[in-house]
Amino acid sequence: MTKSFRLGRGTIDALLGVDLTVEKGAFVSLIGPSGCGKSTLLRMIADLETPTTGEVLVNGLHPSAMRAKSRIGIAFQDPALLPWRTVLDNIRLPFEVAGLEPNEEIVRALVKLVGLDDFQRARPAQLSGGMRQRVAIARSLVLEPDVLLLDEPFGALDALTRLSMRALLLDLWRRHGFGVLLVTHDVDEAIELADRVLVLENGRVAHSITIESPRPTSSERTAQHDEYRADLLDKLGVRL
Repeated sequence: MTKSFRLGRGTIDALLGVDLTVEKGAFVSLIGPSGCGKSTLLRMIADLETPTTGEVLVNGLHPSAMRAKSRIGIAFQDPALLPWRTVLDNIRLPFEVAGLEPNEEIVRALVKLVGLDDFQRARPAQLSGGMRQRVAIARSLVLEPDVLLLDEPFGALDALTRLSMRALLLDLWRRHGFGVLLVTHDVDEAIELADRVLVLENGRVAHSITIESPRPTSSERTAQHDEYRADLLDKLGVRL
């Protein structure tokens, strides 16, 4: 699969010969330098871009079919909440876009899961950055998608809030069983969250690292983290 964009009179290749299969329900991190094609790949899976050559299939279907069935959830670094709507109303929005009657049980369950029970009637301007991102993630999950696509969702948050959001995301993933594709520049975040880390370089998947130890709740994962980190930094060309 390739993706090229027009640039002036020429073209620029964002992705070159990507051939990738991700297991259903897996948590995969995409990492690499800026401009390597991470977000372009995510946007093609989300049906926001079309491959120049090749095809993308999600659960055997074209991304447009998955979107039509509301089987793909998406959250970006900017929560993009509607400022005039409350937390509850922002989370309900995908039902309205899909022409469906809101399932209030699911909406309120997600509000509780993301820890915003006391802020149901608050508007985005009354929330912290981390709280707004919690709303965005709840909104992306309200139609119970098969796949959650995340593009630097915690990049603008402070360190403590990022840690809290990582724990929340893992909890939601364990509870609901959806697949996750996470674009991040944070090496530790990629290792701590994922089953598999893909390193993109010059539009290609240059390396694939399987994370075989348990997640951060286990001391075993903590003990092995430095080894994975060193390996990943080496593949990214970082010398410490």
